[in-house]
Amino acid sequence: MKFKIYYCNFEISFYLNTLMPSRLRFLTMNRLLFCISLICSFIGHSQTQTFDIDWNGSIIMSTSNKATETPSFNQKNYNFSFENGLVFSGQWSTNGSIDETSAELTSIETVEISMADLKQLPLKTIPNGPKMKVANARSRNKTNGSVEIYPIFYSNGVLKKIIRFSIAYRMKPQLRSSSSSNFVSSSVLKSGSWYRFAVDTTGVHKLNKSFLNSLGINTSSINPKNIKIYGHGGKSLPLINSETLSNDLIENSIQVIGEDDSVFNNDDYILMYAIGPKKYNAENNSHINPYSDDAFYYLNISSGNGSRMSLAAEPNEATTETFDSFHDYLFVEDDQYNIAKLGRRWFGHRFYVENVRVFDFNFPNLITTSPIKVKAYVAATAESNTSMKLKINGSEVDTFTFSAMDSQLLAAEDFFNGTFASSSDAISVEMSYNNSGNPSASAYLDYISIEAERSLTSLGTQFEFKHNDTAILSGIGAFTISNASSITQVWDITNPYEIQFYTNTDAEAQFEFKTNLGTLRTYQAVGTDFYQPRKTNNTSIENQDIKGTVFLDNQGQFKDIDYLIISPRYLMSQAERLAEINRNQNNLSVKVYSLESIYQEFSSGMQDIAGIRNFVKYVYDNASDPSKKLKYLCLLGDASFDYKNRVPNNTNITPSWYSINSISLTGSFLSDDFYGMMDSDEGAMSNSDKLDIAIGRVLANSNQQAKEMVDKVASFYVAETFGSWRNNFLMISDDVDEFSDRLIQETTDIIAEDVKQEKPFLNVFKIHSDSYVQETTSGGARYTQVNKAIFDALEVGAIVVNYFGHGGEDGLAVERIFDKINAQELNNPCKLNCFVTVTCEYTKFDNPTRTSAGEYLFWNKRGGAISLITTTRQIFVNVGIQFNKSLSQYLFSYGSNENISVGEALRRTKNDPMVTNISQRRLVFYIGDPALKLPMAKPDIRVTKINDEDISTTDQVLKALSTAKITGNITDESGAIQTNYNGTLTATIFDKDLQRTTIGNDGTTDGSDLILLDFDAMGEVIFRGQASVTNGLFEFEFIVPRDITVAEGNGKISLYSKTETPLSDNRGFSYDVTIGGVNLNAPEDNIGPTINLFMNDEIFVSGGITNENPTLIANLYDESGINTASGIGHDIVATLDGDETTVYKLNDYYTAAVDDYKRGSLSYPFRDLSPGLHTLKLKAWDVYNNASTQEIQFIVFDEDDSLELTNVLNYPNPFINYTEFWFNHNSSDVLDVSIQIFTISGKLIKTIYGQTNAGSKANSSTSRDLTWNGTDDFGSKIGKGVYVYKLKVRSKTTGMQAEKIEKLVKL
Repeated sequence: MKFKIYYCNFEISFYLNTLMPSRLRFLTMNRLLFCISLICSFIGHSQTQTFDIDWNGSIIMSTSNKATETPSFNQKNYNFSFENGLVFSGQWSTNGSIDETSAELTSIETVEISMADLKQLPLKTIPNGPKMKVANARSRNKTNGSVEIYPIFYSNGVLKKIIRFSIAYRMKPQLRSSSSSNFVSSSVLKSGSWYRFAVDTTGVHKLNKSFLNSLGINTSSINPKNIKIYGHGGKSLPLINSETLSNDLIENSIQVIGEDDSVFNNDDYILMYAIGPKKYNAENNSHINPYSDDAFYYLNISSGNGSRMSLAAEPNEATTETFDSFHDYLFVEDDQYNIAKLGRRWFGHRFYVENVRVFDFNFPNLITTSPIKVKAYVAATAESNTSMKLKINGSEVDTFTFSAMDSQLLAAEDFFNGTFASSSDAISVEMSYNNSGNPSASAYLDYISIEAERSLTSLGTQFEFKHNDTAILSGIGAFTISNASSITQVWDITNPYEIQFYTNTDAEAQFEFKTNLGTLRTYQAVGTDFYQPRKTNNTSIENQDIKGTVFLDNQGQFKDIDYLIISPRYLMSQAERLAEINRNQNNLSVKVYSLESIYQEFSSGMQDIAGIRNFVKYVYDNASDPSKKLKYLCLLGDASFDYKNRVPNNTNITPSWYSINSISLTGSFLSDDFYGMMDSDEGAMSNSDKLDIAIGRVLANSNQQAKEMVDKVASFYVAETFGSWRNNFLMISDDVDEFSDRLIQETTDIIAEDVKQEKPFLNVFKIHSDSYVQETTSGGARYTQVNKAIFDALEVGAIVVNYFGHGGEDGLAVERIFDKINAQELNNPCKLNCFVTVTCEYTKFDNPTRTSAGEYLFWNKRGGAISLITTTRQIFVNVGIQFNKSLSQYLFSYGSNENISVGEALRRTKNDPMVTNISQRRLVFYIGDPALKLPMAKPDIRVTKINDEDISTTDQVLKALSTAKITGNITDESGAIQTNYNGTLTATIFDKDLQRTTIGNDGTTDGSDLILLDFDAMGEVIFRGQASVTNGLFEFEFIVPRDITVAEGNGKISLYSKTETPLSDNRGFSYDVTIGGVNLNAPEDNIGPTINLFMNDEIFVSGGITNENPTLIANLYDESGINTASGIGHDIVATLDGDETTVYKLNDYYTAAVDDYKRGSLSYPFRDLSPGLHTLKLKAWDVYNNASTQEIQFIVFDEDDSLELTNVLNYPNPFINYTEFWFNHNSSDVLDVSIQIFTISGKLIKTIYGQTNAGSKANSSTSRDLTWNGTDDFGSKIGKGVYVYKLKVRSKTTGMQAEKIEKLVKL
């Protein structure tokens, strides 16, 4: 018998005698398995991984306003930033977790390179010697090792680049875990009486009876032994998951003076050590909590004794070290300015008008022989190089230098970290800024910190002390405090939640206590002076138990959670609506929680992003099975770079994670990915941190805006959204302004062709901007036709719109091919797309002072996008290329019929090997519901016959002016006809693909030749019509237009069907249709189409009123059918007011009627028409190229200026027992309507209430929604005669009203 164990890249073979007796073989196998475990453990010490770096010339890393050339190597391992330079990032699969501390570089192969080879690589980023980091990289059930290494370094002053390297590492022991190892527990907030108070200072606080009473506590009825105080303190929570101390409020040990009698007397009080919001935090490199200016603590009164401080046990051994001094720490820091409105780093004192500032520090009883440690961090913004001198006690110790701002770095930074000596207790730090004659230049102080050694002498007040040497010494240490008579106790606050104390029982002037050395310990000297806590607005806290109830369903049973929605309390109603949509539409288990309740339980009542993340991780970790872990997280609410509302009209509603880097447009970013990093060593947002959860954010600043966004999600599932537009996909590319932009154009086309190949049922449309004629305007180069093409394509509809190119907060491309105004004008209700823009800053939503184009597109109430995959900062073109290519394969599920959610597609993209090593992947956001899926119809619709011949054998050619009959069926996934399927089919027949070439508008060359792109475009639509599907079968006819291209070739039949019961849709396609040639025996037709025109609805009368965005409706009829094949001059076109220079091509908006190719209709939304009378003329051609024209007039009223009513009437009039109230209006919103009916003498007999367009998605300017049966308010029939009615309408949006009075006659 032979066994092979594959482990740690080694193969171990074991042989057992196959004739061995079974009993002995059993014992031997058990011993063998034990030995194998030992061997594998040993092997775990010797794992290696080797990487090759394939250098390949140079690459240009460009954004919309800067290009940097750097050396190039393997694209999937390439990572560049201006801050860190060039980094090789690699991953490999592992069978467990790496012991990261064991990793070492074991071999390295290099070659020398010259300075010229570096191109424009920032020299400051090149290290001395190879610099490497190894980490674990996990995403859900996948485990990888991750390595980052600087591939270029100095070796003894010589530049070298790595071509191969190997690392060695050990694996961590793999511990067995039970699949049901849940740790669900209740919160301490579940029961008892809870009261909250605030502190803003670190130190010993006193809570007396008066203060407790002010919190609402009846101190006369409590046992002080039952008092407990909870809280994390004012320091922001750790970002690393494994450093989280608790997922609940932490009880603090306290002293309750006078509690022994179990009565809270007048002189009794509580002493506690509280941590305020100002204390150094290395993760932020700041002394100020970035999220809150207050720290909150909770006082609980419940049964059981509270935690009390304990008397410290002093060691009995002899003292080996005596400390009569301590290290004191002072700082100056003020958060007033976020220089670039990026990142979580804020600056304080500004050097502008006042270019010299002095900061004074005092360290009484300074040990002058001990070096003083000083740190100073500063930044400056200037268009030229500037500098700053740093002086300490009059001596210059450093000069900060600041380079000029550029298009990427909006400020320059510098710092000092050094020592100096002082002969006096007073230390003066002077900073003098030299703006180099530039009056607009400014410098900013981040912070100054000074650590100095002082004699351990009390000054009569409480103080904190430590000695740094206690951490590096062993033995027994004794602290001796002089002038200590006012000191009653010394608290060991190393663990601030479990404090031990030493008592100066006899108020000795020299107080000494002993402790074990080897650990840095911190102490608080306690006297008779105390800080006072502060009441909060809401002192009494209701009980809650998120932890204990999050997994319980309505019946109190455990139920795993698929989807979490987190929202501020005032948006909870909309969050619940979104949850219910996902429960019903996607069959998900959804829970909704408020930020306030999460903060209360997980971050001690303070805003803290780690508190939110800890809650999410708690839910993720405690699933009943790994396959049932949390999948989706939705954050409802806007975010801002300002956590603390220092910016006017701030939008910090649901906070996001921000980088410390706060000055770089490419290296500073915000990211919600932080909330989806669930593994223990994740949270620092390192490159090895991988997403475990699909995350989306629904941007909203108010309840009304949140309602509108949830309304859009709800509308995404209604019957009106089902249509053939779901078979469309649109790619848009920027033009070629620079040489590197050719990659943008080429990548766009490659993605389009890949999607066409992988998902042939999709109709892939391309808008290559450079294939249209560029125009010169006063505002610069523009593409008017590109703008119109984008508008038309979006309003016709596409499930995904992907723009790749340059862009910014104002829109797409330098030429403004689709700007923020267009995003607001877009009118595509029920055809909402996922808008993909891996371009610079398109949705930079975190700046409250400026609204981005992406926000406007998402917030568009009349349509826009249902979701966005978009960027919030500048991104390199090369990163966009890799990201876009990887995204498409997940968004469209290459190789399968799976349709994962858009949020999950983005998660998988960010973890994809081609993307996951790129740090800028964090810049890409998903805006929208993360569980929402692309509305791709299910397979399959098949064409079986063409002109009654089997499609697989026919040689039929669809010739111009010939009749075509298409037959087919609807099948299930097994290919069987769905005989119970009844619905409506939409068929779109495309002529052969067109071969096109871009123009090269900007004259950009690759050295000698103009950069052009040859590409295939979809053929013209020769027929778009509808047919009934009965018992799974369909058939339709049409006449092929004369304007098809004559050469024979394969066209495309695109099919979409919809059934109402149940509401569902299917898709299909066929390329097995030959189109070309001319039917020379076609019957004669010389009569043009019949055209009927309306505005907004089919009861519109020419001359009526509309708003500024009316919809044209045209009903057309012709015996031969309508031409949509785009022959020269044969399009369906509309003109306004005789302006022949602006022609609206409407072919794509026309669809033939069900089972009747002779008649059909189109609906086209106009945008921003000027107030006044307009005349619209429409011209249409039949397939024989016979033309007809028709005109209609309408009057536009600006709905923002006035609410207008015209053509007010009731029909029929006179009436007997039924009449409808008709009127025209100019509002695009639903209007509240009231109709009051009076007798001739003025007596009110009936009031009718309603709304315009109630229950309809249409944008109609004519209302017929209100009816009357001729009874009064009491239900009695009124008498015959003449009556007067007053019609009154009101807009909820604008508040404007209008009314009209008319007469009616009752028979």
